[in-house]
Amino acid sequence: VNDTVGTLALGHYHDEDTVAAVIIGTGTNACYLERTDAIIKCQGLLTTSGGMVVNMEWGNFWSSHLPRTSYDIDLDAESPNPNDQGFEKMISGMYLGDIVRRVILRMSEESDIFGPASSRLSMAFILRTPLMAAMHEDDSPELTEVARILNDVLEIPDVPLKVRKLIVKICDVVTRRAARLAAAGIVGILKKIGRDGSGGISSGRSRSDIRMRRTVVAIEGGLYSSYTLFREYLHEALTDILGDDIAQHVILKVTEDGSGIGAALLAASHSSYSVDTVQPL
Repeated sequence: VNDTVGTLALGHYHDEDTVAAVIIGTGTNACYLERTDAIIKCQGLLTTSGGMVVNMEWGNFWSSHLPRTSYDIDLDAESPNPNDQGFEKMISGMYLGDIVRRVILRMSEESDIFGPASSRLSMAFILRTPLMAAMHEDDSPELTEVARILNDVLEIPDVPLKVRKLIVKICDVVTRRAARLAAAGIVGILKKIGRDGSGGISSGRSRSDIRMRRTVVAIEGGLYSSYTLFREYLHEALTDILGDDIAQHVILKVTEDGSGIGAALLAASHSSYSVDTVQPL
């Protein structure tokens, strides 16, 4: 069973208002519950519930509207899978640290802000996202954790406090962009299934006339659960996009081991049926 589908199964088991699941960790993906009659490929099929889970594989989403930079382009070109998983490379834990490394490398090449260039800066993925997060969330007055990571990992010693603050800002920009893109993806799902509060607009009603249903999105992955600022930026973006009145009805609920427990729940559910539940019309 796909791990995102398992997460949705686990989330729905605990809370029937769960309509979608998102994994944001080393990689990223999403799935959601859709009406069967809204799925073109499933026309002519019936399910007992009238719905079906759609596995989006959204890590491979691409659009010209995505805010892609030269750092993203270079990362993609030098990756083992160029021109693939474009969305994932902008928002997941596998890549955020390396985007920051590439920015620092460009700065070291175009200025003497870090002193003599460090060869470590040219090593792909040497700055892992947990290290980037540790620098981003360093709240010490002298940014001692930033200094330690720059020295120990990237071999850039004696970085002035002013430059350390600049590193934190770079981490912030990269993280905020990733979180807001992830939030936009979640809102896209809610919009598709009419849970973003805009369902009444086409009928001439204002948003204030719409009765918003409680909507739960199961979410799993270390980037979301362990990276506080990423999580805060994602919630902030959801509110910015949906508005306060709608966002208060959307709940992101953390799950654990959805791929394992969710798969077990699906297997148990399937074994309880004595006949095939999908039949041609």
